[in-house]
Order: sequence, then C-alpha cells, then structure tokens
Amino acid sequence: MTQPEREPSSVHRTIDAVWRLESPRIIAAVARLVNDLGLAEELAQDALVAALEQWPGSGVPDNPGAWLMVVAKRRAVDLIRRERRLERKIAELGHELETEGDDADLETALDPERIEDDLLRLVFTACHPVLSTPARVALTLRTLGGLTTDEIARAFLTSESTVAQRIVRAKRTLAQAGVPFEVPAGPERAARLASVLEVIYLIFNEGYAATAGDEWIRADLCREALRLGRVLAELAPEEAEVHGLVALMEIQASRMRARTGPSGEPVPLLEQDRGRWDRLLIHRGFASLLRARALGGPPGPYVLQAAIAACHAQAATAEDTDWVQIVGLYELLARTAPSPVVELNRAVAVGMAFGPERGLAIVDALVDEPSLKNYHLLPSVRGDLLARLGRTAEAAAEFTRAAALTRNAPERRLLHRRAAELAERPG
Repeated sequence: MTQPEREPSSVHRTIDAVWRLESPRIIAAVARLVNDLGLAEELAQDALVAALEQWPGSGVPDNPGAWLMVVAKRRAVDLIRRERRLERKIAELGHELETEGDDADLETALDPERIEDDLLRLVFTACHPVLSTPARVALTLRTLGGLTTDEIARAFLTSESTVAQRIVRAKRTLAQAGVPFEVPAGPERAARLASVLEVIYLIFNEGYAATAGDEWIRADLCREALRLGRVLAELAPEEAEVHGLVALMEIQASRMRARTGPSGEPVPLLEQDRGRWDRLLIHRGFASLLRARALGGPPGPYVLQAAIAACHAQAATAEDTDWVQIVGLYELLARTAPSPVVELNRAVAVGMAFGPERGLAIVDALVDEPSLKNYHLLPSVRGDLLARLGRTAEAAAEFTRAAALTRNAPERRLLHRRAAELAERPG
C-alpha cells in the first residue's frame, strides 16, 4: 500500500479517476457472477463506497483497480451465499477468494482474457434490442463510459431524473426479459452487433453535430464514442463493421477543429480549412478501414460510410474531391442499407458530381417522405441546390424553413444568415 494521503480531497480525486477507468471492467466481471446488470452495478458501487471510506486513512492501494475488483467480487459471493443461490458456484468462488491470499487476489482479479470476455458480454447486454434506443444510450454511457447521470443528462440536454429513470427501467427490463449475460452466437450475433454499433454511432453523432442546444459540437461525447469503438475493436477484432465504424469516427473526428469558426458557428465541409484537419486521426482512420477490408466479404454500411469519409480526407482541397467515386459508394450504401437519409446524402453527391439539377430531382422525390417531414437537412440541402441553380428566392425560403426545424442554436443562426444573404440577391 502507498503511504496514507494527507489531503482527503486528493484521495477522492484519485478514486474518481480510478472509478471512471475501471468501473466498466468491474461491473462486467460482477455481472458474469450474478447475471444481473443492475445488481452488478450496485455491488460495484459498494466497492466504491468501501474505497471512499478506507483509502483516505489507509492510502491508495498500489493496484486500485484490482482492489475494487476483489471487493466487488467478494460482495457478490456474500450475496450469493445469503440468498442460497448457485450452490456449486458459491463453493468454487468462495474457495477461490478465501483460500488465496490478497496478493493472489490482486494478481488474478484483472486477468486480461477474462476481463475482455466480460466486457464484451457487458457491451452486448447494455445495447440489447429489447431496450429503447434512449435507454441503450444511457445505460451504455453509464456502465461502459462511467459517466454519472448528471453528465449524461447535460450531454443530451435532458433532466437528471429522466436519465436516472431510463437507466432504472433499462435494468428492470433486462431482468424481467431474462436477458442472459453473454455474447450471442450465430445469426443473433449480427443483429445484436448492429444494435451495439448503432448506439456508439448515435453517441458520436450527438457530439459531432448536436441536435439541440447552444453548442454545435460536444467533443466529450465524440471522445467517449471513439473510446468505446476502439475498445469494441479490440474485443471483436474479426468484425469488419466494428473497424468500419472506428474508421468512420476517426476520420470524421479529424475535422473537429475546422468545423467551427471563431464564434462557435458551424463551418460547412466544403468551406473548412483542411490544414486544420488532424492528420494523425486520418491516418488511424485509414488503418482501421484497411483492417476492415482485409477481413474480406462485402462491405457493410459502416465500411462504406468510412470509405466515403476517406474520399474527403484524401482531397487536399474541396475542388479535388472525387465526387463521382463518392456517388458510386452512396449507390452501394443505398443498396446495402437503404434509407431516406442515405438517399438525401446521395443527392448531395450527385449534385456535386453531375450538377445541381440532377441532385435536386432526387431531393424533390423525397419531399413527401414522412420520415423526413421534420428533418431540417432536407430543406437545407434543397436550398443549397436551388441556390446553385440561381433560384435564390426559393432557396432563401428553404433555408428559412430549415432554420425553423433545427433545435441547435448555432446551426439556426447559420441557416438564417444564408437565407438573408440570398434574399438580398436578385433571382
């Protein structure tokens, strides 16, 4: 053990840092023992409370993560004993944790192979399709990200009580549905993996272009999604779509510094200073994309989107962008994962590659699409195409409509400005 800390506040800061880093592994390991995610988090919290009580006086252990892991596991064994469940497991676990000394506990508590298996189980459980999308997001950020309910609430501009209720209901739903704490196999694995990737990308997108509020970018959410994606890539190295998602997020994140102006206003992709793009993140994204392609098989939606992002990253200037190749990739994406949003993005690429008339024809076919009725990017894209055709009055009206639909303040100001600039032109 280290020498006792003189400043309790210093110990508390250390505990906070250790908990943020180690809590996913601890919750995952305990959940394997008790097969109940909610109960596992409670037992892990018990270990945290024990640290808060003991470490200010005794000092921070040399291996604080292992200390927390051992305490949480012992609490799990005690609970199993009290409830007289899983008698064979009780005997095995009790013997393991009682006959070995503390040093052995610390050496075995963080066994890398077992922790990786447990973490993968936790990922698939927290993102189970039986849960609503908001519940999956909240539970993932809580159990895998180590975020507090207050941090999650602030990130998604909702109340702490709402987030807390989502997490409580999610745990209850998993328990009532009897969701096993396991990694699915066979055909179910692909469907469950898609749910996991969807949650991680939703977290990233909320950070990359916030749906509401006074900030255009929430970098902390992007970083958390990237961290989760990288962890998942280590846990499931043979899944091409995992590497595809990581590649997509890395390349998109490379533009972060260039995506806002001096006052925090959004800067569109084609107007960004590409010298401010992060070349290291681009390199990492390309490496992940190559890993995905090396696994073979037809490219999935995330691999295709990463390839599109790579086309932008390879262009030294906006004028150098290979829009024809991007159109081809969007056509593949439309066949692989058809959706109105993909079609809208294809319209942008077609408009850039073959002229605004052809892009506008695709957009006009989407005007009556119910799922895009309140989607502000539909009139925004249409306004841009109309402006390029010289139909300035119509374009201004579209930008005004888009501004009314968005809930993000910086984006609304940008759209109003574009509408005002067009209204001043003859057309």
